[in-house]
Amino acid sequence: MEFLMDPSIWVGLLTLVVLEIVLGIDNLVFIAILADKLPPSQRDKARQIGLSLALVMRLGLLFAISWMVTLTEPLFMIGQFSFSGRDLILLIGGLFLVFKATMELHERLEGNLHQAGPKSAYASFWMVVAQIIVLDAVFSLDAVITAVGMVDQLGVMMAAVVIAMGIMILASKPLTRFVNAHPTVVVLCLSFLLMIGFSLLAEGFGFHIPKGYLYAAIGFSVLIETFNQLAWRNLSKNEARLPLRDRTADAILSLMGGRKVASAAEKAADVEEGAPQAAFGEEERFMISGVLTLAERSIRTIMTPRGDISWVDCASDAAEVRAQLLATPHSLFPVCRGSLDQVIGVVRAKELFTALDNAQDLASCAAQYPPILIPDQMDVIKILGVLRRAKGSLVIVVDEFGTIQGLVTPLDILEAIAGEFPDADETPDIVREGDEWLVKGTADLHQLEQSLGEVELVGADDDYVTLAGLLLAQHEQMPAVGALFQFGDFRFEVVQISDRRIELVRVSHLAPEFVAE
Repeated sequence: MEFLMDPSIWVGLLTLVVLEIVLGIDNLVFIAILADKLPPSQRDKARQIGLSLALVMRLGLLFAISWMVTLTEPLFMIGQFSFSGRDLILLIGGLFLVFKATMELHERLEGNLHQAGPKSAYASFWMVVAQIIVLDAVFSLDAVITAVGMVDQLGVMMAAVVIAMGIMILASKPLTRFVNAHPTVVVLCLSFLLMIGFSLLAEGFGFHIPKGYLYAAIGFSVLIETFNQLAWRNLSKNEARLPLRDRTADAILSLMGGRKVASAAEKAADVEEGAPQAAFGEEERFMISGVLTLAERSIRTIMTPRGDISWVDCASDAAEVRAQLLATPHSLFPVCRGSLDQVIGVVRAKELFTALDNAQDLASCAAQYPPILIPDQMDVIKILGVLRRAKGSLVIVVDEFGTIQGLVTPLDILEAIAGEFPDADETPDIVREGDEWLVKGTADLHQLEQSLGEVELVGADDDYVTLAGLLLAQHEQMPAVGALFQFGDFRFEVVQISDRRIELVRVSHLAPEFVAE
């Protein structure tokens, strides 16, 4: 154990480990590129097999040092060039690297890479492993020759190879992930392998190229690529500060082959300098949010509830029906017999006026326009198809017992996306007054969320859809006028109650010092 106390041995070991890692980086990069051709479930296995084979080859070559020496002896001559076993291995390895690097560059520059998905065309596992073995043989020879030339003790050589290979195995997965996540880095690595392949060919013909030249070129290229990655990261940060509308518009224009009105850097500079933004940014944000959340909403959140339905009783006096039609701005009316649940049909107002003028029975008229019924569990997206088939009519929502719960019109879908369009006899559910909002108890929570901004009021599992339902669920009984609730940075105050219903709520934004932790 006395040899372990020799400082020169430790210095030689450390130096050799560093050199082995440096010499193995190109091997590791190429293994990462080859493994990317396999299905994701096989990539780690291929990397481990490839690096394990490299370790086995290098240890085997170290045990055969006497045979390694004979590889440098000339076997034959062609003209003025003499070739040894080492030269032949370097020539074969150089040709292999040049061929593979050229083919990989061709695939990436031509855009012929395999696509992820169920129909992806991956390479054969053992074909990739075979290519890794050929590659290991070339780089192992170079690494072992370096070890033999630097250190005399076989144990130190083997220890350096094992340590270096262990470090490479640990670093292989993050390095592979980084390389495959950055296409420009892959192209740069393939260029390095192309350059190394040419250097191996030159070595095979007896033209020695100092490794320092290669590493200097590689280091300079890595530095430039580092600057390139930093520039792209900074550009992404600047673009992230742009309004979503601008980024979406630029993406659509680029996909359509259009030209951006201004560069991302110019727009980011405008944002930082406080330049005025487009006038309709808030409305656009509201509409985008409405479209994205439409599929997640239930029918109850968009339908006109049962209590707000204007319907016509076919048994009523003609004068009463005429007065009701004139007093209501709606163009479609459910015609029922005695109660809303006994619906006969859905008739336009002009058809009802014609029937009244001709003294026609309203029930017979309504029977010509049977109602379209949908269950209250239907997806909102599917309602669009039903409304198309209804050709401008409304559809009636019923529960599992056949009781009418509400109705849905094309206008309800539009309001879910773009906000309210109140009728002449209605007031908006949400009215902004300066820094406050006056909100009806029947206001839809999804629209209220969109109007307020950063606040979450309703979840997918909640069984309420209105502001009144939310407050009742929080209080577990009818709150009194003046009752206060807090959700996020907003305070909700009940200001009007009538007929056991929460009619009006005032919503205000809390100052930062009053926001609950």
